[in-house]
Amino acid sequence: MTIKKDDFLKKITLASRFTSTRFSNNILLSCVFLKKEKNLLHFYATNLNYYYHSFIKTNEGEDFEVILEPKKIIDFLSFFSSNKIDFIIEKTKIIISHEKNRGEFPLYSKEDFPLPPKINEKKQIIKTSFLKENLPLVLFSCSSDESRPVLTGVNLLTQEDDLVLVGTDGFRLSILKTKKEVDFPNVIVDSEFLKEVLYFIDKEEEAHFSYSEKEKTLYFKIDDNDLYSRTIEGDYPPYEKVIPTQEGKTNAFVDREAFLRNLKLISVFTRDFSNIVIFDIKKDGIYLRPKTEEDNNNQAFLEAQVKGENIKVAFNNKFLLDFLNHFKEKDVCFEILKPDAPVVLKSVKKDNFLHIIMPVRIQE
Repeated sequence: MTIKKDDFLKKITLASRFTSTRFSNNILLSCVFLKKEKNLLHFYATNLNYYYHSFIKTNEGEDFEVILEPKKIIDFLSFFSSNKIDFIIEKTKIIISHEKNRGEFPLYSKEDFPLPPKINEKKQIIKTSFLKENLPLVLFSCSSDESRPVLTGVNLLTQEDDLVLVGTDGFRLSILKTKKEVDFPNVIVDSEFLKEVLYFIDKEEEAHFSYSEKEKTLYFKIDDNDLYSRTIEGDYPPYEKVIPTQEGKTNAFVDREAFLRNLKLISVFTRDFSNIVIFDIKKDGIYLRPKTEEDNNNQAFLEAQVKGENIKVAFNNKFLLDFLNHFKEKDVCFEILKPDAPVVLKSVKKDNFLHIIMPVRIQE
């Protein structure tokens, strides 16, 4: 069978994003399943949490099913000069060649490869701009610690005509309320899967979406790529209890770009002190300095409009940088009740998004 190299390399590279990179007794989870059926060559991959399927058209060759590990093949084809490749499938190996260039790669048993669930529910069309604008504001707050699976996902909630997206890792919390584009279910969706959705919709204007209650699976069709994710079972923490009910005793209003620039400036020093940055908020602005046992001259000054009491509060610098790299409004408002209470960061002009960070306790 002869096929275009670029088409094959593109699809097997995309499929490899859905394979498992962790050590597992199941070799299939690090492999891609190729299935030639009539005039289509199908690509399947999964890590059991989410699944991938796509295809390329080909009228050549007999039908076949093979399991192969993609990494070496991707590396091999990346340096392949010809845009045509020939496949020869033998019992235990696949041979990829063209003219005098040739590579042999092992095949694995194709029994019991986990295929994606069948989704029969009606598909809805969703504008990708809706996902591109909203998902990044909550994804960065999700946890990567799989010991608490619910925190690795985004909590989707519908409230009448609104959709609420929530992400938290227990130390920070992002809450976004927006008008529903489609009828979303109330579920927890793996944040890594949603990052893949953002990757695939990069140049697309629309995607198809559906949810199977029976399979507990969220499904996106993006161009000719099918993406599936099992929803995360469990109870999401009662995040509403973290939202301060009292107005802040100190409010500070700062320019986002100046804020980001000064945080990066002071991070030169905070990295030597567990990335802890102290905010000394005074009437004339905010003084940023690293956490040290004694005063020193390493500091940055951030112009701010400050209302309320002078206060000192400390943060993990990384959390603030994550927030500012995803928050695109021009101005940022801080609401601080006291040094050991949750601090609210939000837009000056919009009230549909809140980011909450737990301060770091300090003794000075």
